Amino acid sequence: MHRRLFLGLLAVGAARAGGAAAQPAAGPHRVGILAPTGAPPASDPHSATGSLPKYLEELGYVRGQNLILEQRYAAGRLEDLPAMARDLVRLRLHAIVTIGSSATRAARAATSTVPIVMLGNFDPIAIGLVKSLAKPEANLTGVLIAPAGTLAGKKLELLKEAVPRATRIAFLTHEDPGLRAQERETQAAAAMLGVTLTLTRLRGGDYEGAFVTMMAGRPDALFVAASTYFMRDRKQIIELAARHRLPAIYEWPEQVQDGGLMSYGGDLERTTRRVAEYVDRILKGARPGDLPIEQPTALQLVINLKTARALGLSLSQGLVARADRVIE
Repeated sequence: MHRRLFLGLLAVGAARAGGAAAQPAAGPHRVGILAPTGAPPASDPHSATGSLPKYLEELGYVRGQNLILEQRYAAGRLEDLPAMARDLVRLRLHAIVTIGSSATRAARAATSTVPIVMLGNFDPIAIGLVKSLAKPEANLTGVLIAPAGTLAGKKLELLKEAVPRATRIAFLTHEDPGLRAQERETQAAAAMLGVTLTLTRLRGGDYEGAFVTMMAGRPDALFVAASTYFMRDRKQIIELAARHRLPAIYEWPEQVQDGGLMSYGGDLERTTRRVAEYVDRILKGARPGDLPIEQPTALQLVINLKTARALGLSLSQGLVARADRVIE
């Protein structure tokens, strides 16, 4: 893992040096976005797909001038992703940005030539997309959310430390097959910690129904899978967790800023910015197979003490002291 992190650091330096040396050509540059979710709300600047145009603009790519964005959102219908990917390929794009493993698989099946820049919380080697993170040697590169595995085990440990009495923990996941690795890692961690983990899969966007099913198992805490669905719908999840008085751990700081108890993971803003920088390098002539697939070099533990007080939790001083950010 240390070697992978070192290669990721080298890639960061190389990408920044390369980005500063050249300006975007006149264009127009045609970039596609393929995501399993619905389109991000215009009022949410934190989603990966919603913020990507802003970061591309910072690099000199302006929609309507030298940038054309072709966006395809499956709105949870994962079976639509292959057709959407083929549709994007027919548009003769210069690059396609994919969110999550399902979209990335669909794009790779649709083309072996159009550069693909992925963002996701999965292992591209384990699912057969590439043979190496350091040198993908395909039309695929991108940025991963976790440095090894999916961080699920570490997050469950932190949740158990925050709620020592928890013997039953609910796991909110989704029908997306890309989340299965997180499920397996979390189940293995639960066995090690001696807690009972109950999986609840969101179906058709019915969060109310998912929580009714979840609460039937009388859980003591909630683990929310790292998913673009759950980032987009974070306010609804946070409100339901508060209503049912469930301490919950999430992936991204934005989920804690909006009232979640705690999060542990990468910085989505920084990660999305890196995706934009990779697109920039490709539009300037870089081959995706020569760009290392990046892993995060810094992870953040964020705790919302206001939420802890509302739940009647008294977090240990040691846990709070380890937090990179504390929201009072």
